[in-house]
Amino acid sequence: MDRPSLREPRERVSPRARLMWQLSNLVEGLLTVAVLAVAAAVWDAVDLAWWMVGLGLLAVTAYAAVVPQWRYLVHRWEVTETAVYTQTGWWARERRIAPMSRIQTVDYVESPIARLFGLASVTVTTASAAGALQIAGLERDRAQALVDDLTLKADAVEGDAT
Repeated sequence: MDRPSLREPRERVSPRARLMWQLSNLVEGLLTVAVLAVAAAVWDAVDLAWWMVGLGLLAVTAYAAVVPQWRYLVHRWEVTETAVYTQTGWWARERRIAPMSRIQTVDYVESPIARLFGLASVTVTTASAAGALQIAGLERDRAQALVDDLTLKADAVEGDAT
C-alpha cells in the first residue's frame, strides 16, 4: 500500500491540450479585444481604440503562444490505490492530494473546444474546503476510463467521504 506524499505526479496530460489551451486563449482574448474596440468606438475614442486593439492583439497572441506551453510542462496527474494527485498552474504551482476516502463525486466534462481535439476533463470533488481537483486535457477515452476507475476505487473505500 503506497503512502500519499506531496510529490510531482507521474502522468502528463495529452500533448493536444497545448493546442486546446491555445485556441481557448485566442477565442477568449479576441472576444475581449473586440469588446474593447466596440466600447472605444461607442465612446468616440477611435484613435485610442486602434491603439488599444493593437496592444490587446499583441498581448493575446503572446499569452496564447507562451502560457499553454508552460501549462503543459507543469500540469500532471496520477492515481494510485489510495489517492489522486494533481499538479496545476502556469505561474503559481499547486500540488494536491485527495485520498480515495475523501472522494465524493467524479465528473467527466467535454467543453466544445475540447471536443474538437478529442479531449476531456475529469473533476474529482472531495470534502475539502480547497475545492475540487481537476485534470484537464486528457484523451477522451483515458478520461472515461479514469472516471470509471476512480468511481470503483472510491466506492471500495470504507467511510462516507466527509
